[in-house]
Amino acid sequence: MTIRTGAPVVVGVDGSAAGLDAVRVAVQEAAHRRRALRVVHAFIWPLMGVPVGPAPGAPAGGGLRHEAERHVAQAVAEAGRLAPQVPVTGVVVDGAATAVMLAESRDAALVVLGHRGLGGFTELLVGSVSVQVSARAHCPVLVVRGEPRAGGPVMVGVDGSELSTAAIEFAFAEAAYRDVPLVAVHAWLFPSPAGPGEALPVAYDGDYRADDVNRILAESIAGYLERHPQVVVRHRLVRGTAAHVLVEESKSAGLVVVGAHGRGALSGLLLGSVSHAVLHHAHAPLVVVRHQPERH
Repeated sequence: MTIRTGAPVVVGVDGSAAGLDAVRVAVQEAAHRRRALRVVHAFIWPLMGVPVGPAPGAPAGGGLRHEAERHVAQAVAEAGRLAPQVPVTGVVVDGAATAVMLAESRDAALVVLGHRGLGGFTELLVGSVSVQVSARAHCPVLVVRGEPRAGGPVMVGVDGSELSTAAIEFAFAEAAYRDVPLVAVHAWLFPSPAGPGEALPVAYDGDYRADDVNRILAESIAGYLERHPQVVVRHRLVRGTAAHVLVEESKSAGLVVVGAHGRGALSGLLLGSVSHAVLHHAHAPLVVVRHQPERH
């Protein structure tokens, strides 16, 4: 996983209650990482040709741009109240939500989005924009939803692919930050080939295959255990579709972490149908982590 020196946590806000919930999560994430927080409001109205200043004869503080600035100021004040040690800045950026947040992600350690929004972030209903940002962002994306569970474990979906290592690394670091256990969840429904072009046997021992997969996946996180020896790890090998398993397991999690574009022995944790389902139905905040080349 890429660690960008000095990169802030970025949170999208719009004045809604969900936006402030995202700020509360984001400032704690910034405090854990000892990073600054950048509060961003995507201001789409200039692109639509809508007047953004006060109407003729209206108070000087009226108009859509001033309203957007008040949303940002409110979020900055809330973050400062909750974590005064975190440096916080706020900005109104002209543009549509997806484009603005993707641009912000280039220089961010983490992007945090609410699960529904108003105004400039109306699009941030769990749907097209959150999926697009999660699929294309240059850093991990945290979508705030579900019930807060202080002390709940970090749950990571593991599919046995090289690309899922970024999600595993993020999950270990997050569990260490939070001082909570890590639950590695492996969802499987049928046995899968051990390599490209390899056929499945006509008959197989399902229990043996489960033990074999569990061993391989346990080995895949061994290196992270060495780097984070303080993290208590629990393994969950669950029969079922990835989407159903992750949603059900999220009921007891403080945070769910999935990788984007998973593939391999337990493929299915893709940013597609599975991640889309988890974004819609998870009972805890969700982080989508894309594999990124190393940048500092």
